[in-house]
Amino acid sequence: MSNFNITCPNCGNHFEPTDALRDEIQKELNNKAKEWQDRKEKEYRDKESSFQQQLLAKDAEINKKLNEEKQKIEETLRKNIGNDFENKMKLLQQSAADSEEKLKEARKKELEYLQKEQLLKTKEEELDITVQKKLLTEREKIKEQLQKEETEKLNLKEQEFNLHIKELQKQLDDQKKLTEEMKRKQEQGSMQLQGEVQELMLEEILRNTFPFDKVEEVGKGVRGADCIQTIRNQFGVEAGKIIYESKRTKDFANDWIEKLKTDMRTLGADVAVIVTQTLPKDMERFGEKEGVYICTFNEVRSVSLLLRNAVLKIFEAKKSQENKGDKMTMLYDYLIGNEFNEQWKAIREGFMSMKLSIQKERDAMEKLWKAREKQLEKVLLNAAHIKGSVEGIAGADAVNLNLLENDDITLID
Repeated sequence: MSNFNITCPNCGNHFEPTDALRDEIQKELNNKAKEWQDRKEKEYRDKESSFQQQLLAKDAEINKKLNEEKQKIEETLRKNIGNDFENKMKLLQQSAADSEEKLKEARKKELEYLQKEQLLKTKEEELDITVQKKLLTEREKIKEQLQKEETEKLNLKEQEFNLHIKELQKQLDDQKKLTEEMKRKQEQGSMQLQGEVQELMLEEILRNTFPFDKVEEVGKGVRGADCIQTIRNQFGVEAGKIIYESKRTKDFANDWIEKLKTDMRTLGADVAVIVTQTLPKDMERFGEKEGVYICTFNEVRSVSLLLRNAVLKIFEAKKSQENKGDKMTMLYDYLIGNEFNEQWKAIREGFMSMKLSIQKERDAMEKLWKAREKQLEKVLLNAAHIKGSVEGIAGADAVNLNLLENDDITLID
């Protein structure tokens, strides 16, 4: 808000000038200045004209007086040309000198008047210039104040705009986070649904391909594989089991293999199969890895046929060796059987895990022993230096600085 106020000369009230009022005041000041200048110029012209008339009147009066004097002199001369010629001439000269003196004085006064007039005109011009300067100064002050107010308003609007932009950006970030969270939940639910659909399709393929086999679904929350296929021969006798684990994820996890092998031993299955959308990085198609068969959903029908035929052949081979009544044969069958093989694999894997853990602990302890041995050598070396310095100063028997006795040194060595 402007600090420039105008005081009314009549009522004395103070008020702020508006743009229209400032223009009106400026216009009125310009008109008054022009009227004052015109009035002064007119007065100067009138004074100059009056002075010229006075000069002309004085010249006319002087000329008239001269003429009258000349006439008088001529008449006197005519009358007393002889006797009064010299006196009249002196009188005429004296009168001419007086006239000349009066004329000089009149010219001097005229010069003074012109000088005063010029001085007055100069002062009027200086006053006009001063008024114009004051007007320009006040105008610049008002302009600067208005510019300052406009700048403050623009800064305030800019701050409000920035705050509004930040609020919108915060709302946009919150919406993005909410959208990403909803998308993640949707993808998680979609992946779980896709996995369940693949499990149902796998069971349907097995049931349609092997109508005489028993295909069972493992319930949710129950430990074990997703699907168990109990193989039956042409007589309806159970010949073996194949367990299936269905996975439909973007990456293959190696711990699936260990988990399915544990389930295979628990359920007494002969073969374990992982049906996955993504194969391990070192496999391009169906294959076996660490005792578990891995294939894609498109390969599961062919893989199940091959594995089922292999289980049936093994079962028939075992059946042909039955009823011999020989314990050696039963022991042999047990030793070459899948149950012993899987149990022995589990024992071997546990043994290798324990051996590897013991080896790691041994390596760590040896590393720690080496580090402590280096520290001990450093202590003994510095102690020997101190001992040598002290013995050099005080003698060998003055102070006992041995850290170890002779027996202890032998034990360390």
